Formats: sequence, C-alpha cells, structure tokens
Amino acid sequence: MRIKWNLTIDCAHPAKLAEFWALALGYTAKPAPAGFGSWEEWFAHHEIPRDEWDQGAYLCHPDGVGPNLSFLHVPESKVVKNRLHLDVQVGGGRDAPWEVRWPRVVQAVERLAAAGATVIHEYELLGRPDHVMLADPEGNEFCLV
Repeated sequence: MRIKWNLTIDCAHPAKLAEFWALALGYTAKPAPAGFGSWEEWFAHHEIPRDEWDQGAYLCHPDGVGPNLSFLHVPESKVVKNRLHLDVQVGGGRDAPWEVRWPRVVQAVERLAAAGATVIHEYELLGRPDHVMLADPEGNEFCLV
C-alpha cells in the first residue's frame, strides 16, 4: 500500500519561505480544497480566526507527483542544524554524468543565492565538486546534487 505524505516546515514567514521553495523545487501554490474558491473561503467556513489566515502557506507539485509542502508560522526561530534535510537533484542526481550535472548545480546555486539562500559548503568527491549545501532564507539546510 502506498502512503501519501506531506512535509511541514516551521518558519517565521510562511508566504516568503513558500515563495523561495516554489522557486527551488518548481512547485506552485496549492489550490484551495475542493468546493472552495479560495483558501479564505475555506478558513471562513471552518471559522478560523481572521488573524490566523496568514499563518500558513501551501505548495504542491504541479503534476501532483511529489509531496505537498506546508509552511506554518511558529514563534521560535531555528537554533540548531537540521536533523533532516532535502537533497534537491537539480543536476539530475548522481545518475547523470558529472559533466551534465555539475553545471546545472552551479546554475541552481546562483539562482537560489540570488533568491536569498546562503551557500554553506561545497563538497568534493573523487577530487571534483559533487554537491553544495545551502541554507534557505530562514536557515534550513538543504543540498543541491
């Protein structure tokens, strides 16, 4: 049996962080649940207080093949290194030839750094660059492979 799952990311600025990850992953804003024209309609229907309507943001894979992402506001900031991180295979992953993969990784590093990511470390394997660890605008680590 296949189990559907979503990933939830605690953060200070849900809409801003969702915008970054939409760019990083090619995801789009998740449509409102069936039967509702907008998230605001859904919030109102479920009597969510208006001052909580901006406490989350939601993304989905445009083709519905990846997990949904939720970004939820929390009052505390990130303090330590992640125990779980994403390996974003922008270069095609290690199955792709290095000569094809590495330029894609470099291009993605430049694009995401311009969008607010911070480069933490470039790792080598067998004497040549292999992957890059970055942090998103709120400090969550991830790798580009």
